[in-house]
Amino acid sequence: MTGTTSTPIRVLVWGENHHEKHHDIPRALYPETMHGTIAAGLRRLLGDAAVVETATLDDPEHGLSEERLAQTDVLFWWGHLLHDEVDDVVVERVHRHVLGGLGFVALHSAHFSRIFIRLMGTTCALRWRQAHDRELVWTVSPTHPIAAGVPQPIVIPEQEMYGEFFDVPQPDELVFVSNFSGGEVFRSGMTFFRGHGRVFYFSPGDQDYPVYHQPEIQLVLANAARWARNDRPRAAARLAMHRTGEWDVPREWDGEEQS
Repeated sequence: MTGTTSTPIRVLVWGENHHEKHHDIPRALYPETMHGTIAAGLRRLLGDAAVVETATLDDPEHGLSEERLAQTDVLFWWGHLLHDEVDDVVVERVHRHVLGGLGFVALHSAHFSRIFIRLMGTTCALRWRQAHDRELVWTVSPTHPIAAGVPQPIVIPEQEMYGEFFDVPQPDELVFVSNFSGGEVFRSGMTFFRGHGRVFYFSPGDQDYPVYHQPEIQLVLANAARWARNDRPRAAARLAMHRTGEWDVPREWDGEEQS
């Protein structure tokens, strides 16, 4: 179960932080950076129930050291152009922590992040069209915790189109489906269980549109933080099939002394 402890959710919002520094439109839309805007929305909605920090690609170890991941309950990930610049060691480290119980929320083009592909085991390819399109996000699982309080539908006036086929495994839960003016549909909100970890993919959020400023989108992300948090202690990624002494029982005495 989630949300059963009074301990604040420890959230880390990871951002590539490239567009905000090098491209005019994202810099104007997100003067506090995309990851900063996402983090601010989480702080506003979660309040004292969460401690929200940020990290970027340019930080030492990409801001994802062993110690920091061990102190994180839920990791949000936004990346786009620089997926291949994420170090192999960090990808393996995040993967291990997710299997051990770290919640992971992949946002928009993080479908092509190396960690998401590693978790899915597929290409994670999809159709896309950059055309200032309108997106309607429909809730298809209204009782799911991530959909709590979310309006039906969420209207995003301008957004990049993502369309099927989306090459991911069959999701454990389908929460949201989107449609676009060109007739395209997309599974825009899906959950996956990997080891002890909970994974949520949510597609709205292209860098050229103010999607993360929308209160409805911020609500989905706050709900996702609550859902993805695992209250159990972090488990080892590789569980032993047998621990020494676990199933050892005394042998029956056969009447002879044992050496």
